[in-house]
Amino acid sequence: MSLTIGIVLFTDAEELDWAGPWEVFTMARTDGDRVVTIAETLDPVRCRKGLRVLPDHTFEDAPTLDVVLVPGGQGTRVQRTNGALLDFIRRVAPQCQWVTSVCTGSFVLEAAGPAAGKRVTTHWAAFDEFRSLAPGIELVENARYVRDGNLVTSAGVSAGIDMSLWLVGQLYSVEHARTTQMAMEYNPAPPYAALV
Repeated sequence: MSLTIGIVLFTDAEELDWAGPWEVFTMARTDGDRVVTIAETLDPVRCRKGLRVLPDHTFEDAPTLDVVLVPGGQGTRVQRTNGALLDFIRRVAPQCQWVTSVCTGSFVLEAAGPAAGKRVTTHWAAFDEFRSLAPGIELVENARYVRDGNLVTSAGVSAGIDMSLWLVGQLYSVEHARTTQMAMEYNPAPPYAALV
């Protein structure tokens, strides 16, 4: 059975929040699987650091999705009140195997409803802001990603790669996820993690 993974784009989305998962999912896909970008219109989307992207689909013509991913970034503050985006999430989330976010994309999932009553995480610098917006939602600190049912939220930026690799293990197999990780040469060894 083929899979369709949809990545939502909007003005001021953080590039690595969606491009990291894009790399994971496109590297992992098998014959017939698709990874598509979806935005309110087909106009170029200017992301947080200035990268401009042409979406594949609009909210109106998006294909049926197995996975939806909402990235974070400064743009989520505006998007959590964007009725068109919230309606899209509300419409597609019930049919998805997995509903996911990276960083402050959890703000959008909270506003749209899928995060209601769930455990979530977000970027460490947004914890207080998230708590002020959604005091009834349990926010998990010190976790790269958090799964609650079919909702998976990740911490900031690069944590979306970790979450996506875990999700590949759920969608395909753990071995497939390990093979994808090896193909990406993703084995973090950050410089300056220790004094030299």
